[in-house]
Amino acid sequence: MIPPSFLQDLLNRVDIVDVVGRYVQLKKGGANFMGLCPFHNEKSPSFTVSPTKQFYHCFGCGAHGTAIGFLMEHVGSSFPEAVNDLAQSVGLTVPNEPSPGYGGGGGGYAPAASKAVTTALSDVMQTACDFYRKQLRGAPTAIQYLKKRGLTGEIAARFGLGYAPDGWQNLEPAFPNYRDDSLVESGLVIVSEKSDAQGQNRRYDRFRERIMFPIRNVKGQVIGFGGRVLDSGEPKYLNSPETPLFNKGSELYGLFEARLAIREQHYVLVVEGYMDVVALAQLGFQNAVATLGTACTPIHVQKLMRQTDTVIFSFDGDSAGRRAARRALDACLPHAADNRTIRFLFLPSEHDPDSYVREFGTEGFAEQVERAMPLSQFMLNEVLTGKELDQPEGRARALFDAKPLLQALPANALRAQIMHMFADRLDVPFDEVAALCEVDSRIAAAARSAPARKDRRSVTGIEEKTLRNLVMYPRTVAVLDEDAEQALLSVTRHGELFEEVTTHARALGDSAEFQLLSDLLRNGANAPTFEEIFRKILDYDENVRDLLLKDPEDATVIEERREQERIVGEELKAAILKMRYDAYCDRLEQLSRQSRHTPEEFAELSELNRKRADMKRQLGL
Repeated sequence: MIPPSFLQDLLNRVDIVDVVGRYVQLKKGGANFMGLCPFHNEKSPSFTVSPTKQFYHCFGCGAHGTAIGFLMEHVGSSFPEAVNDLAQSVGLTVPNEPSPGYGGGGGGYAPAASKAVTTALSDVMQTACDFYRKQLRGAPTAIQYLKKRGLTGEIAARFGLGYAPDGWQNLEPAFPNYRDDSLVESGLVIVSEKSDAQGQNRRYDRFRERIMFPIRNVKGQVIGFGGRVLDSGEPKYLNSPETPLFNKGSELYGLFEARLAIREQHYVLVVEGYMDVVALAQLGFQNAVATLGTACTPIHVQKLMRQTDTVIFSFDGDSAGRRAARRALDACLPHAADNRTIRFLFLPSEHDPDSYVREFGTEGFAEQVERAMPLSQFMLNEVLTGKELDQPEGRARALFDAKPLLQALPANALRAQIMHMFADRLDVPFDEVAALCEVDSRIAAAARSAPARKDRRSVTGIEEKTLRNLVMYPRTVAVLDEDAEQALLSVTRHGELFEEVTTHARALGDSAEFQLLSDLLRNGANAPTFEEIFRKILDYDENVRDLLLKDPEDATVIEERREQERIVGEELKAAILKMRYDAYCDRLEQLSRQSRHTPEEFAELSELNRKRADMKRQLGL
């Protein structure tokens, strides 16, 4: 749990203009900054960043939030990652409290490398990237290789491609202090066990005579490199080692460059190599990414799912491609959900994505993508192929192989559908499959673990208005006594939503404002429903929207907000009173339809009639 007071302190120290300005070209316009919205295509800027309110808002698509929300929505960071990144940028350490709650991630946060260390290593990697790019311009053999692969100078520049010349210490001109430990820590230089003439261990460049592919994190920083030989030498690809900046099991090549195209195309294409990513971008498929010479991991899948709900894996059709696809399937299963799509594309064994597009065109490859195999079908094929299903032994082996896969799936409708398909193929009753694979006993545990986000619910009428008012002006929760707040949670159809808002609002205290509250709510299980509430808040009343975005330090604005909060507080109490009255009326009607009553029900009838009469007077009915 991140203390809400820390989140508010963090946002007070961070300059949102600086954070957003890393990714969006902003121009000052009055008290605010304007730019083209990074969340939708537009020709005229409707994206506003308020330095005084520390809030961004697009008048075109409704995107909005604090610096935390921007990193989550645009960069694809998780809530903890966004908070840690911002905290590092202003020299703060994220505290951790023992109980779950705000920040929604559940559990603690591992301490990151110090800001000084990561900054120094980032500078080293960027200097090396600039050096390799400069070397490419004077390397005709490397340029010819890239041209032969059909790459233009424009696409090479977009991905920052470079060249590491042959030789042992070519980086020395770029780093006059070649013995600086940061060169070793960043993975650019290797220390030999052999000593030089001065008795010091020899040092030499890790990358030599290779095309260099910079690997960027979601913030666009160079954190590692992949190097490809120009000939048939081995290893064909050489990656940076694990460093404080770089972890192969969690990073994806090309994600930074592809993130906007992924949102526009509504899916991400995962391929097997750096060159596939660059070549596909050259050919019009700019939403491709690749793992870094390692199997796809659950962390990779989680990172992809932050960008889009649809992930399509592309593999070669040979045995190695099938093995890689199976590992990707295993990584995907825990993240499969009813509102997500995961597919597997297998190209003919003689083709990779680049060669397929060149032979059959972009339309041909697009058709392959469209026909990619759903996760359910691939999973069934993996379990059933090669087994004698007409024999007891074959069916038993299929059940044995299916068990860990079914158990890895969350307890949702998708798993139930896959189990029905599996039962039909084996000609075994559904309940028998569930029992033999021991999935029934896992449903409750799965429900208790961190759930997938719930589908958007329709909140209407007085509940919708009350919820909207609470989200707009969360400090008004202070006007509620214990009975009123309990009624809000118990007599409404959406008590869970009200509880989430009031819990956050009370924890934030005097710091409770729409801006920070919206970031916390969009990180919870009911995010889709709250996103609709946010949209209505920013759409329904221009005066209210403008008030939310005005300078919080302006005396006139402060007075306007106080008056609005007073009005909303009165509306809130009246709305709760009306909802309690309606609930009592409904219960009375239910009891009146019964022909006989227990003594307890007679007592309840008497108490309900008394409360209804009292509330009727308060409501003036």
